[in-house]
Amino acid sequence: MTASNTEESITPVQAEVLQGLQSEVERNLLLLPIDEAWQPTDYLPDLTGEGWVDRLRQFREPANGLDDELLVVLVADMITEAALPSYSVALNLLADDRTGTSDAPWARWMRGWTAEENRHGDLLNAYLRLTGRVDMRAVEVTIHHLLNNGFNPQAPDLYGGLVYTAFQERATKISHANVARLTAARGDANLNRICLKIAGDEGRHEAFYTRMMSRVMDEDPEGGIITFHKMMRRIIAMPGKLMFDGKDPDLFDHFATVAQRTRIYTVRDYAAITDHLLKSWRVAERCVSGQAARAQKYLCDLPRKYASLADEVEARLKSAPRYPFSWIFDRTA
Repeated sequence: MTASNTEESITPVQAEVLQGLQSEVERNLLLLPIDEAWQPTDYLPDLTGEGWVDRLRQFREPANGLDDELLVVLVADMITEAALPSYSVALNLLADDRTGTSDAPWARWMRGWTAEENRHGDLLNAYLRLTGRVDMRAVEVTIHHLLNNGFNPQAPDLYGGLVYTAFQERATKISHANVARLTAARGDANLNRICLKIAGDEGRHEAFYTRMMSRVMDEDPEGGIITFHKMMRRIIAMPGKLMFDGKDPDLFDHFATVAQRTRIYTVRDYAAITDHLLKSWRVAERCVSGQAARAQKYLCDLPRKYASLADEVEARLKSAPRYPFSWIFDRTA
C-alpha cells in the first residue's frame, strides 16, 4: 500500500476483525520449527573438502538441458522471490507490529513467513550462479531495481492484503510446480527437487492466507466481498510487476508472455485461482445486500470471463514477437 492510502485503509471495523482473529492465527501458524526446516544448503553441492570439483560438475551438467524460455521464467521467479523485503514491509499492516518483535500471533506469522520465504530466493540464486547458465550480473541489476522500485499490492484496505497474498501464494505455487514438471522432463533432477520444495512452502503459506480471509468473510461478509471485488477489478499483478534490468522497460510483460507460452503461468491459471478462492470463501453462498450483492454477482461471473479471455490470449501468442533478455546474454525467448 502506498503512504497516501495507508490511513484510509486502516478502518476501525477491519482492524477490529483482524485483531479478533489472533487466536485463529495462533491455531493456524503453519510454520516449520527452525530446527526441522530445510535450508538452501540441503539442495546444493557440498563445496567443502576434497571432491568438491566433481560434485559441482555433476550438479552443473543436468542444467545444460534447460532451454532459454525455461531459464527466463526461472530467473523471473527467482527475482520475484528475492524482492521479499518489499513485500514484508508492505504487508506489515496486517500484523500492526510497531516494535518489530511483538509476540502477537499476527506478528509471529509475518516474521515466520518472511523467514521461510527468504530461503526461496537464496536457493534459486545459488542454483543459477553455480550452474552458470545465466548472466548473473544482469540478474543482480534486476533485483536491485525491483527492490529500489518498491512494491504496491494496490490493496484498498487491510482485507486487501489477505486477498492479495492468498491469490499470489497460490500463483507462485503453480509457477514453481510447473517449472519443476518441465525440468523433470529435461532431465534436471536437482532443479526439480528445488522447485517442488519451494512449491510446497508456497502451498502452506497459501493455506494460511486463504483460511484467514475465509474467517474474515465469516465475520464481515459484506466488507470481505467488497474488498475482494475491488482487488479483482484491478487485476492482481505478480509481485515482480516493477522489475527492470536497466534496458527493457517492458521486461515484466515480456517475461509474462514467455510464462504464458510455456504454460508455466497462464490466464487459465488466473481463472482457476479466482474460481478456487470464490469456492474456498463461499462467496456465492454469503447473504449480502446492496453494494456487496452487486460485487458478489460480478465476482461469480469472473471465471467464465477469464476462460473466454484465455482463448483470445492464446490466439495472440501465436504471432507474438520474441524479445531479447539480458538474463540470457541478450538471446531471444
